[in-house]
Amino acid sequence: MSHSPRSLAIVYHSPFGHTAKVAEFIAQGAQNMQVQVQVMNIEQIDWDVLDQADGLIFGSPAYMGSVTGAFKLFMDTTSKRWKDRTWQGKLAAGFTNSGGLSGDKLAVLQQINLFAMQHGMLWAGLPLMPTGIQPTDLNRLAGFLGLMTQSDNAPVEITPPEGDLNTALWFGEYIAAMLYRLNSGQ
Repeated sequence: MSHSPRSLAIVYHSPFGHTAKVAEFIAQGAQNMQVQVQVMNIEQIDWDVLDQADGLIFGSPAYMGSVTGAFKLFMDTTSKRWKDRTWQGKLAAGFTNSGGLSGDKLAVLQQINLFAMQHGMLWAGLPLMPTGIQPTDLNRLAGFLGLMTQSDNAPVEITPPEGDLNTALWFGEYIAAMLYRLNSGQ
């Protein structure tokens, strides 16, 4: 049984490149599942792509226990879409990166989750059991509300670590599978 192509948009803010790197790995995972993916920084939004996508994944670094100010501004600019219920019923997910081990990443995912719920979206978390705490382990930060990665305040060329990036690939594949599942009615 063939499925029609699904589309996914990944929207992020990434002042230092770490969150953008994670977005690209999520996109690669979804593309591995034959999902059409558009990746965009909030500074170059294509609203038509967002409105037409079957799913939206939102990503922001953790700044002071919150999304960045620029990402919050993006959220606020969606108020007409909120009022018109433009994104209602779309699949939604979130990811965040911080320099520190905690960085209050959970607060960022909660903020993104609440934003998606305000829009009437369907939230998909990260149902991947942690495999350990080493830099090569999957879901080593044990996040379940969404994808958490850590850059350890190091250059983007060497962080986030391999396990976090492989978790991002897994997350992209999972979200793509959820899009197909929702499309098939299973």
